[in-house]
Order: sequence, then structure tokens, then C-alpha cells
Amino acid sequence: MKAEETNIKGCFLLSPEVYYDERGSFHESYNKKEFDTLIGQEVNFVQDNQSTSKKGVLRGLHFQKGINAQAKLIRVTLGSILDVIVDIRKNSETFGEHYKVELTATSHKILFIPKGIAHGFLTLSEQAIFNYKCDSYYNNASEGGIVYNDLDLNIDWQLEQVDLILSNKDRQLPTFKELYL
Repeated sequence: MKAEETNIKGCFLLSPEVYYDERGSFHESYNKKEFDTLIGQEVNFVQDNQSTSKKGVLRGLHFQKGINAQAKLIRVTLGSILDVIVDIRKNSETFGEHYKVELTATSHKILFIPKGIAHGFLTLSEQAIFNYKCDSYYNNASEGGIVYNDLDLNIDWQLEQVDLILSNKDRQLPTFKELYL
């Protein structure tokens, strides 16, 4: 597996070695020892989550606050998504910056997001299955978010707003400035 640090400090895009033959393909999607070595820290994942979404579904930008903050290891097992993260760590040199990457089942790329990062994704394919590991359990009281169309973050979601499918909750999230400035 190879790891490339993104423009967000501590966030890595991982590329596993994939073996192909006439039967299909095989790759190791997670190996704790190798993963910890690649990112330079020990992460103990405690929960795996999966969501299924149809084209145009945008989920995010979400995060967990305080002691319930979560590091995540993200991959797509069906279809494709546009994955977007925003650094919300006030003491980070990349505070307020965002990173986006297309994750697909066929590319097998995996994204590691450290604690203190807001996360969202948009389904680009007709259907997508999105899987992620978390190093802390979900806590409803620690939930937070930033509205997807925040003017200061200026994220290009690659679809017109009329084509996006969002929950009412995600449409009503606060702006980045309302939370941090």
C-alpha cells in the first residue's frame, strides 16, 4: 500500500496494491500494522459503518466534537462518490482548507481523515456503497456540521444545486463563519 498526504495536514490518500487475473481482483483494504506505519500514528478503529445512496445524494458536512471526535478510514465498494473534507482544527496550519477526491470502487483508493475534520460526500454514480471505520463511537450529543454550500468554503460539488438530494437537517447546518470565526 502507498500513502500520499493531502493538502490537509494528517489526511492521507491510500492506494492498495491490487492483484488482477481472469477471475477478478484481490486487494488488502486494511492491515493495522501497515496502516499505522504509513500514517505515522496508531489508530484503533472501534466501529464500521456503511451507507447506500443514489445519484445526487449529498451527505455532510458532518463531524463529532470534543472527546467524541472521530478519525475515519473511508472507501467505496460500489459506484463512485466525490468525497470532501474541511479542516476544522483551529490550531492547524490547514484550518479552513478543504480537500476533495473522487473515490470509486474500481480505483480502490482509501481516504484517512484524522480527528477534527468535517466530512461530506456526494454520490456520482447511479448508486454507491460507502464504508468507513471510526476510532470513536458515534455520540448524538457531539454531532456537528457545516452547511454544504458555505460561501466562504466555496466547494465545487460538481452537480447543480437543483440536482442535489439532501436531508432537511443538512440544509439547515450553520456556516463555517458561524462556527469558527
